[in-house]
Amino acid sequence: MSFALHIDNLDFRYNDRPVFSGFNLAMERGRHHLLLGPSGSGKTSLLNLICGFATPNSGIISVAGARMTGLSERQRDALRRDHIGVVFQTLRLVSALDVLGNLRLAAKLAGVRPDDAHIAELLDRLGLVHKLHAYPRTLSQGEAQRAAIARALVSCPGLLIADEPTSALDNANMEKVAQLLLDTAEQTGATLLVATHDERLTPYFDAAVRLEGAPA
Repeated sequence: MSFALHIDNLDFRYNDRPVFSGFNLAMERGRHHLLLGPSGSGKTSLLNLICGFATPNSGIISVAGARMTGLSERQRDALRRDHIGVVFQTLRLVSALDVLGNLRLAAKLAGVRPDDAHIAELLDRLGLVHKLHAYPRTLSQGEAQRAAIARALVSCPGLLIADEPTSALDNANMEKVAQLLLDTAEQTGATLLVATHDERLTPYFDAAVRLEGAPA
């Protein structure tokens, strides 16, 4: 069986408090999961561990068959660059660059040569190609969110992670963002993991993992 993400017997403590103890998670390639839990349940800590921004006390995290745990910082950066795309809760678009510039920069940071044709195709899939030369301040919230999703996908990651993408949205916009993430993952062949406390997303996903841990 081929896993996009595999976590085995994970232990993690934050300020000497246990956040995870013996935590396990296996996501097959092409499957889409929710990571559900209230604020303080450890969602952000788990995303940081998966992305290699933090190190567990013990256990194994593997992304695309390669171990994240036990690597040097430089090796973790390379594994994250090659296999993971992240849509942050705060979209973090560079205000001084237009949409094209933001995606070109993301490609360069991921070690990928910017390909304007690929960028235009990706934006077209997201209904945003007409905003290619628009600056973030001129985008609507929905357009900025789609630009952030495009930025996360520009390096064709196998694992797409979204952190609280719908928490501030009404029902109609929540549905649009959920469907956009799922459709985009399907179109690009990415495996999707969404961390959220938004229970409204549950019907859209293959499975939900619920966290009830100690505050992170």
